Amino acid sequence: MKICDLTQFYSPVSGGVKRYIAEKVAYLRQHGAPGDRHVLVVPGERTTLEEGERSRVYHIRSPLVSRTAQYRMLLNLRAVERILESERPDLIESNDPYQLAWKALASGRALGIPVVGFYHSHFAEANVRTAMKYFGQAVTEMMMEITRRYVRYVYNQCARTFVPSAPLAAVLREWGVENVSTVDLGVDAETFRPEENSAESDATRAALGLPARGTAVILLYVGRLSPEKNVTTLFDAFDQLRSGSQFSTLNSQSFPCHLLIVGDGQQRALLQALQARHPRAVTWQPYCADKHELARLYRAADLFVHPGVQETFGLVTLEAQACGTPVVGIRGSYMDRIVLGDLLVHWAEKNTPAALATAIAGLARRGPADLRALGLGTSAPVRKRYAWQHAFDRLFAAYRVTIATEAARRQRNRTA
Repeated sequence: MKICDLTQFYSPVSGGVKRYIAEKVAYLRQHGAPGDRHVLVVPGERTTLEEGERSRVYHIRSPLVSRTAQYRMLLNLRAVERILESERPDLIESNDPYQLAWKALASGRALGIPVVGFYHSHFAEANVRTAMKYFGQAVTEMMMEITRRYVRYVYNQCARTFVPSAPLAAVLREWGVENVSTVDLGVDAETFRPEENSAESDATRAALGLPARGTAVILLYVGRLSPEKNVTTLFDAFDQLRSGSQFSTLNSQSFPCHLLIVGDGQQRALLQALQARHPRAVTWQPYCADKHELARLYRAADLFVHPGVQETFGLVTLEAQACGTPVVGIRGSYMDRIVLGDLLVHWAEKNTPAALATAIAGLARRGPADLRALGLGTSAPVRKRYAWQHAFDRLFAAYRVTIATEAARRQRNRTA
């Protein structure tokens, strides 16, 4: 079986989709059948071909649309078509709903190859509603209805649409999208695990110039600095925690906290302004490409903070829990269901800086020892339930069923 992934959500510093594809290739190499192969087509600075073990990566020269996130828009659809004609995969997976999805569908029909979609981003909420909120309720709802029709039209042409959340799958079904299948994403259970002792995290803190354990609560955020990640709420909450403006008992003396940010994006200037306000309390690392290093960062933190309210899954939330680091955020996203133990009861009930600051403070007051015990309580269940192998066992089984079903359908059409 040869699988071809197409996506624009891919850059040298991108996150979730890139991680998903990398882990898929790793699974194929370790657990796939002998004939399984993977092909990836993504935008790039230059047109290149990378050959790997049972895999090929095609980069197609594409214009840059974001200097910070380094995303590019793949416009050379004829090049995509030539690759698909040459590779002749058994199944094409489109990982975004834009022009690559249309090319995947057109080429799939022409070549007799089934096309599936993976709905990684709920862009209708993340982009349309956010962009239209200044135009009033009537205009916003009109644009949302147009978006719903677009989603329904695109994904109903796919043989199957994979969604990483049962509640989101229900939303798409309500919109009229057929053949929706829920497939959890996962975590590398061997890499993202608790440390054996505190020596590693002490060394990581020292290397980054972070306060020593027990002298300040280290808060960690990993992800893009962008509006859809709601990072301004996190930054404002940190301002409140440091100033004590919302809490008579919280200030830089009674509540020492330090924020470590790992990521970059269009709201970099807001982070730099936060650093200027708190020069000794904010540390920024623009990107972490190595998952082993990322695991060390999770383990070095006392508390992982995820302010997102539009997540379809929340890979970083899963990874932090797997490392034994408790997570705090804002209730109400599709991420809630992967927060194990009783952590969710400590999360903010409202999407406001004050509510998030209160939630962070409520957990942080418990101290490093209690936080570590709380985190360790979720680590083993997360790694057992969400190991990538389990996720990809189900996904690859669904691939094989889709390929067989579409082959049978084409055979019936030929003999009819």
